[in-house]
Amino acid sequence: MADETRERLTQADRRLRTRTALLESAARGLSRYGYGNLVLEQVAKDAGYTRGALYHQFKDKQALTLAVIDWVMENWDQEVGRFVEQEADPVAALLTLARGHAVFCRRDIARVAIALRLEFSGQDHPVGREIEKGYRELVERCVGLVEAARDAGSIAEGPPAVTVALAFVGAIEGTSIALSGQAPYDEQLVAGAAAGALGLDPVAHVPGAAEVAPCM
Repeated sequence: MADETRERLTQADRRLRTRTALLESAARGLSRYGYGNLVLEQVAKDAGYTRGALYHQFKDKQALTLAVIDWVMENWDQEVGRFVEQEADPVAALLTLARGHAVFCRRDIARVAIALRLEFSGQDHPVGREIEKGYRELVERCVGLVEAARDAGSIAEGPPAVTVALAFVGAIEGTSIALSGQAPYDEQLVAGAAAGALGLDPVAHVPGAAEVAPCM
């Protein structure tokens, strides 16, 4: 019985390793080439597996892509989101989100969401709907933090909270893309751009901002 249990665990571990490798390979392919140009045979080859191994896990390209979206979001929650949740102060939480997102975007899988959102803009497609759902959830999360910061007096009143949240998300996404390959400066500069979108002084709120961008 013990040997059978170990064998089942070993098979489960192998299946998980295969799935993770395929998801990572597909995420890189989606980031670089988009959904329309994604070739499943190449995804499998780049992951070190056969096309049959891919189809054993995912029935088609749409199923694979939806799984990639979930996987990337799970990674983001583990590497960024959980640290945001640990911050009691809403401004600190927003800037932690900005810094964490910049670091997360150093990984080539991080561009999946933006690439797919652009590709499926204006289309009624399961992949596009799933991407928009994730984007709305991020914006709503930021809206809540902006409102909490205003209630605490940390952020001044001004445009609607949703407008500020959209500017904040746009700042961290756009600056992270523009500064690709510019570590370690990307982290401070993305946080500085985020602080500016919130109407905050970047130098006062982002440690190291003055050193990497003295003109701010």
